[in-house]
Amino acid sequence: MKLATFTAGQTPEIGIVEGDSIVSLSRAAPRLAASMIELIARWDALESEVRKTSGPRLALKDVRLLPPILRPGKILAIGLNYADHIRETGREMPTKQVWFCKQPTAANGPYDPIVLPKVSAEVDYEAELVVVIGKGGRHIAKDSAAKAVFGYCAGNDVSARDWQSATPQWMLGKSFDTHAPFGPWIVTADEIGDPHTLGLRSFVNGEKRQDSNTKHLVFNVWDQIEHVSKVMTLEPGDLIFTGTPGGVGMAMTPPCFLKPGDRVRIEVDRLGALDAVCRAEE
Repeated sequence: MKLATFTAGQTPEIGIVEGDSIVSLSRAAPRLAASMIELIARWDALESEVRKTSGPRLALKDVRLLPPILRPGKILAIGLNYADHIRETGREMPTKQVWFCKQPTAANGPYDPIVLPKVSAEVDYEAELVVVIGKGGRHIAKDSAAKAVFGYCAGNDVSARDWQSATPQWMLGKSFDTHAPFGPWIVTADEIGDPHTLGLRSFVNGEKRQDSNTKHLVFNVWDQIEHVSKVMTLEPGDLIFTGTPGGVGMAMTPPCFLKPGDRVRIEVDRLGALDAVCRAEE
């Protein structure tokens, strides 16, 4: 099942994507949940009713898809998690997971513009698989990690490299507004099964820059959930950006950072694609 947050006017709605159309749960069954986070949190009780819900369909071309979760509680991300990306950065293969966060205000829709900040000249793209936490919890064992996942999205860990490299902590360089596009919808975990078989690619102005598969993750999704849940409680609707493969702009010779007017497309097999144009901050 594909679940999306969208607007056909002023008010955000949640809905079920079916082909080229969307059924609004907010209209057909408004009592179920007021937001995607509430729907995820109550999924065990609501799933059967959601799957039976029908109603008027809206054409996807006539709605604006928003971030599937408008304001995630946490946006967590792991760095240096594909061997080819580690090599292109000149770093050693990590023996421990390298974590940082992107602030919730960075959340951005799948087709909304990526804003290039006036204070950065080195904005880069990173194609990633995004995990959406469902039940979550604390101290989740690796063999139970799949039960903590609600679904998956495509993501772009947009990074202001000059800010990222200015200090040992990456948070500021990873958290500019609009720099966490994800979507275009959430594909529920039951439709994906093993998330370690998914191809992912990035394109800038039609030129392929990244082309890999989640089977190449250094620390896989279950490793990540086990490790980070030792520290914090994972809650419904939290996001995990799982790492990017080689081919980022900063590693090109010379480096090739994003410019106003550039179109960035991120694809993940079976999850859909993000497609956004970059624009300068006003």
